[in-house]
Amino acid sequence: MEYLSKERYNEIAAELKDLIEVQYPKVKDDLAEARAQGDLSENCGYRAARRAQAKMISRINFLEKVLRYSRIIDTDVLPKDKVGLLSKVEFTNLGTNTRMTLTIVSPHEMNLEQGKISMKSPIGEALMGHKVGETVEAHTPAGILKLRIESISL
Repeated sequence: MEYLSKERYNEIAAELKDLIEVQYPKVKDDLAEARAQGDLSENCGYRAARRAQAKMISRINFLEKVLRYSRIIDTDVLPKDKVGLLSKVEFTNLGTNTRMTLTIVSPHEMNLEQGKISMKSPIGEALMGHKVGETVEAHTPAGILKLRIESISL
């Protein structure tokens, strides 16, 4: 089971609706048009349309599975004194004395450009469950990072 914010759940549902109601019918039309062009063994347009159809079906199945096994997080019941899902954490990398602020999210919401890291990432795992002032060690591919939690907010 995955936990998602309401916003991300709605984004996934909207993408799924668009794929089913708008994009997939276009792919089916492209496939029918390519099939109508004759010899399928040498029809590269047909093969491309089949690949697009398979890719679309795969994406639809994946999104349906994500929504089926996801639950929306109720932010009112989340602890505010320790790092958890949807916590915005400001921490200092003690090795470089650099401050960062990241939001801990589920893997389906991860977006580094927006400052969102997965709870399953090395830094996310290290921060989870800890409180302000605590120092944690994150075992990353770049080595062990010592991080001190400066603040937590939702």
